[in-house]
Amino acid sequence: MTALLSILVPELVLTAVASALLLMGCSSKLAVRRLTPTVAMGGLLAGLLWMLSGSIGALPGEPTDALLLDGIARFVRPVSLIIAATMLLLAWPSRPDGSGNAAVEYGGDVGEFFGLALLSIAGLLLVSVANDLILLLLALKLVSVPTYVMVAISRRRVAGREAALKYFFLGALSVALLLLGFSYLYGATGQINLGEIRRVLAGGGASTAALGSWPMLALVLIMLSLAFKLAAFPLHFYVGDVYEGAATPVTAFLAFVPKAAGLIALIRVLQIVGGRGMAPMHLPEQLTQLLWVLAVATMTIGNVLGLMQSNVKRVLAYSSVAHSGYMLAGLAAVSIVGLPALQGALFYLTAYGLMSAAAFGVLMLLPGRNGESAETFEDIAGQGRERIGLGLAMAVACFGLTGIPLTIGFVGKLALIRPAFGAGMILLGVIIVINAAISAGYYLRIVATMFLRPPPAAGPDTAAIPAGGNFPAALAIAVSVCATLLFGTVPPATDSLLDMADSSIRTAALVSDPAFAPR
Repeated sequence: MTALLSILVPELVLTAVASALLLMGCSSKLAVRRLTPTVAMGGLLAGLLWMLSGSIGALPGEPTDALLLDGIARFVRPVSLIIAATMLLLAWPSRPDGSGNAAVEYGGDVGEFFGLALLSIAGLLLVSVANDLILLLLALKLVSVPTYVMVAISRRRVAGREAALKYFFLGALSVALLLLGFSYLYGATGQINLGEIRRVLAGGGASTAALGSWPMLALVLIMLSLAFKLAAFPLHFYVGDVYEGAATPVTAFLAFVPKAAGLIALIRVLQIVGGRGMAPMHLPEQLTQLLWVLAVATMTIGNVLGLMQSNVKRVLAYSSVAHSGYMLAGLAAVSIVGLPALQGALFYLTAYGLMSAAAFGVLMLLPGRNGESAETFEDIAGQGRERIGLGLAMAVACFGLTGIPLTIGFVGKLALIRPAFGAGMILLGVIIVINAAISAGYYLRIVATMFLRPPPAAGPDTAAIPAGGNFPAALAIAVSVCATLLFGTVPPATDSLLDMADSSIRTAALVSDPAFAPR
């Protein structure tokens, strides 16, 4: 029991701090409400220090409990907290009354806003250690439900509430699919523990044949539901409207936290049928083909739709769909090459989180119309020359998201393409390269607009955002840009991050071949 509680300390800390923030948000004193972002950041740092201090108990062996802290969780949890901290810096209030900044306007709900963000992050951490169906379902809901409210209160405009409504209804559809898939899986195996389900499905013989096609149907439904979290095909339709309607810091939050939760949950589900002790993970051929199709459709649709947008936030929204396709491509190859493919997917998740924080951060600091931050191409025209620091930061982020060398994005795409070729999926690797080239069309359009196009004539609805008026957001951009370049240009730094992902997966006991034994 002590070991299980020690695993949950970060989640408990975040939940306790979130509860305190909700109470602080009810205070009539402005000083108390203005303190809430600092308290929220303190909660994240406390959880991160607990993880890095080695205070967590010994690694559980066989997955027989409701919680499993394996190597994958040990890698994902601290990385998620670090990236989530940069997302919270983007939402830091810069107005004297603490009601928000140029990009987000939560009014007097600042305590509620940051409290809900911490609850969603706690849900992401819980997804990484969940080892039964009930806990996994609750963790995924804990990720999603707070974000519905965050979208609604992030802007005092009809667009924000409309985006929240669309997000909520499609989220309800995804939960229905998830519940249906879990119910079929439980009905077929009689188990809710993921390890026990794996043993039943791996039993072989007449007992396994008697299960029929119900487990496969359950897995397909679960994968379709998780496509909503990943913003992947076919449940990607909400992305453009929701990302545009939400405030830019909330959009950045949505681009990483639910996506990370969906990817980790999908890996856990694949472990049910692929096993935790096999090299590579032996997925049924039908699932491998389904992952292949989902990956290709997701990255292609995301990139093609990104080319058609005139709103920069919608461009970044559909680009997030494409990046989900790249991650799915890594999982498609895991059945053949195992460790390198899974390592590539986790590394790319980290890279995308860092690069997207910089891109959305720059966008929120650029002035737009009606006193708000920039959103359209007309808003950002010529601003790279007027604000050279922000222009260069956006260029680095866009180059990284494209996959240009000397950025972490290039290393991440290599980490996905190599396993695809190693698995004999030559066509999949080629499609990744082609889609990266397509994405250059809209990413370079953003950079060209900022540096080459003249700014539009100032009108009565144009208002400037004071340069340097939001130090926390500038700090988040600087950290993200430095990480994007550091892990792309300094081989020791890149190797250390890749080794972290590599050793984590080995420690997770995903492989049994002596060549892949845990270090």
